[in-house]
Amino acid sequence: MNSTYANHAHQIWQAMIKDHSGEWGMDIHHWDWVPGVGVIAMLEYYEATRNPEILAYLQEWVGQNCEKAKGTKVINAIAPYAIFPALYQITNDTWFRDEAVRIAEWLIKDTPRTRENAFEHTVTENVAFPEQVWADTIYMAVLCLARTASLVGSTVYAEEALEQVLIHLRLLQDEETNVLFHGWNCGSGDHMSAARWTRANAWIAAGIPMIVKEIDQLVAIPEELKERYGRLMAGLLAYQQEDGLWSTVMDQPHFYREVSGSAGIAYGLLQGMEMGLIPSKDETFAAVELVFRAIVPYMTEEGIVKGVSGGTPVMPTIQAYQDDIPTYPTLYGQGLVLMLLAKVGQVEKMNHEQR
Repeated sequence: MNSTYANHAHQIWQAMIKDHSGEWGMDIHHWDWVPGVGVIAMLEYYEATRNPEILAYLQEWVGQNCEKAKGTKVINAIAPYAIFPALYQITNDTWFRDEAVRIAEWLIKDTPRTRENAFEHTVTENVAFPEQVWADTIYMAVLCLARTASLVGSTVYAEEALEQVLIHLRLLQDEETNVLFHGWNCGSGDHMSAARWTRANAWIAAGIPMIVKEIDQLVAIPEELKERYGRLMAGLLAYQQEDGLWSTVMDQPHFYREVSGSAGIAYGLLQGMEMGLIPSKDETFAAVELVFRAIVPYMTEEGIVKGVSGGTPVMPTIQAYQDDIPTYPTLYGQGLVLMLLAKVGQVEKMNHEQR
């Protein structure tokens, strides 16, 4: 990795693995989507650097926290399992493979679904969102299913992962702007507050090329997916602000800038080009570089990423995303920025080698 990206990435990773007990956003020692996004990002960082310390930490983390996973299975709590297929391939410990398959079977057979057959978005908190489809689900659960499909060669898992991606795109994509609404209520048949929330778009912008990478040898990727993803990414670029970031609700430029969603979109742009889902263009690379430069001032010397909005359900109004969701450090904010840094570093290295 380029030394600039490498130094920032190392600082961010170090901040993630420190003791943040009692701090919801940064406490990595529980089993849910927040640390899940964190460890998914650490795996990306390991794959970019092959630093054995990162791999050792991931194995240690699973050992310390896997007992906490034995409660009720919900979509958000699937996220940490997305690292299990790779850990099996690296360590040859069959426990990782067996656990990944167990979770894939639950997703296929038992997870609650909406009337459109989408995975219903379920969370560990004592609250339910019946018949609701959220963009978050693609990253939190479908990514794990796709990686398990690749690991065991299952067309059944791959087809389900593809179907979930298509259902979510069909239900959430705004045909006017091509970007995504945060959620869909199957019961009322609407997008609720109809917020074009930036981090919702980031989960799918980043998640789809990661999923396609896993399943494209098992199932044909339909033109509909490529066409919708291409429109999504073009639509997102149209909302990038002059400073390089996206507002927390992207069509509200006076709302605060949101770093985690911006990093996730930029990662998706790079991964989407790598997977051939969107054209590889100089202006797209320039947009990603602008994101990186804009994010740097939000990183402290201790590796903490600021400007990250807190956990966000579908809010009752668009204004509530601005007024009621504060910003504070989180593992998903750290993680999405770490993923971007790792991917940019890989692209820089590849370009250097080709010169």
